[in-house]
Amino acid sequence: MSSTGTTGHGATGPRGARHEREAADRLLRAATRSGAHLIAEAASLVQGWAVLADPIAGAVYSTPAAAAADGVHAAAAPLEHPHCTRHPAAGAVLVLAPAATVPPEHACHVATTTAALLEVRGRRAAELRGEQMRLHTTLIRLLLAGHAAAVTETLGGNRLTHVTVYRLSGADLPAAHEVLWRAARPSIAPHADACTLIGRPDGELVVAELHHGGDDGRILRLVSRLSERHHLLAGMAGPLPLAEMSTAHSDAAAARHSATPDCRVVLADAVGTSRLAPLLPAAPYARWAASVLRPLSPAHQHLLLVWLRTGSKPRAAAALGLSAGTVRARIRDLSRLLGADLEDATVQAHLLLALRAPAPCPDLADAAADAADDADADLSRSRGRSSGGCPPGLARLEALPDDLLDTEAARSWAVGLVGGLEPHLRIALSCWLRHHARTAPAAAELHVHRTTLACWLTQCADRLARNLGDATVRAEVHLALKATRNGPDDPTALPRRGGRTYRRL
Repeated sequence: MSSTGTTGHGATGPRGARHEREAADRLLRAATRSGAHLIAEAASLVQGWAVLADPIAGAVYSTPAAAAADGVHAAAAPLEHPHCTRHPAAGAVLVLAPAATVPPEHACHVATTTAALLEVRGRRAAELRGEQMRLHTTLIRLLLAGHAAAVTETLGGNRLTHVTVYRLSGADLPAAHEVLWRAARPSIAPHADACTLIGRPDGELVVAELHHGGDDGRILRLVSRLSERHHLLAGMAGPLPLAEMSTAHSDAAAARHSATPDCRVVLADAVGTSRLAPLLPAAPYARWAASVLRPLSPAHQHLLLVWLRTGSKPRAAAALGLSAGTVRARIRDLSRLLGADLEDATVQAHLLLALRAPAPCPDLADAAADAADDADADLSRSRGRSSGGCPPGLARLEALPDDLLDTEAARSWAVGLVGGLEPHLRIALSCWLRHHARTAPAAAELHVHRTTLACWLTQCADRLARNLGDATVRAEVHLALKATRNGPDDPTALPRRGGRTYRRL
């Protein structure tokens, strides 16, 4: 590639004008090819390096590649790089580091021309962006409807077998959508090894990354930066096979309900991950879980898991793409199928523990099935096929097996979690959990003001170092309180000293 001379660039007259025209022509030809070629040509003209730095994506284009980190740092801290030329361009920052022999006027001319061409490219891309965004949203809806084969045929990527889904919510979604689109540079080019779909179906930002079993983490890094900058909360699920796109979609929504300003992106695999489960004896735990879940299909289990993770039926309905009435009806049917009151806080905690149990080995599964069949026969002879209650042969959800929590490890876990709570905090927390984290009815039963109860719950969260806004955390705290109970934890036993105050013990 030809290089520009080092003299005469700042001179007035025909020679200086000719050099400027030649530089502009070279940049224009490069701009017609791609943004990467434009940045490479700018680096050649200044005989140094050039980087287009985006605040979310980092280095969008860099020539040479080794200069990417320096370019991003120069864009963020210009005072530390006084030798660099910076110029805003298409929502990003163009950074040029010219050679010492290149006149400043020439470097400024190259930077100005390159930035102008980047703006033109950006405006052209913005004209097409609306149609592309609508196409992406349509492809996401097709994936959710189960038409994975049609989508992969449209994309032309026969190696696209898995998907990772992100679901983001927040007040600044339109701007975040534009920023993420520019940073991710999504493409549906055929025969690509990976494809990123970004859309806003139903008023939320959905990112579906299609790949062949694994990703390089680029989209996760972009989503993390975007969430911090625009104050969004996000859930991530996957990678899962394309046929399970709807499962990943609902799992990502369930994970998002566990996100907080301190942890804005939550992985679905981390939601409901029990600190208690690894401490339980593996064989009895697996047998009990297999027996409890025996009447449930995988679809039933997924619905219950999303419901218990999100903590409410309306949130579960939004995550699953169903109406709230449909979710309520299905949970009522599953309650009859399991023979348990699924509105009871203890039953919910036990069910979540069962749903998060590791899959039993074949021998344990066969043993559980045989034991269930034997119990079925015995109960049928003794009780007949009575209506209501737990189905014959199945373990009950109201109580855990004696050998499950009656271990030193489980007791130590429970004492370590809630053993330091003062009596009034313990009673208030137990009552609040029994009322499914609803403050008003719990305060009424405790005969304290809602503000008082809210202050106590804040103290509990600080003492436990747990996020009580997470439904799965509340389930484990409920189990720990039951395991360490010495008395009834009755609201009538709340220490008091006249009126609605309490006395420290």
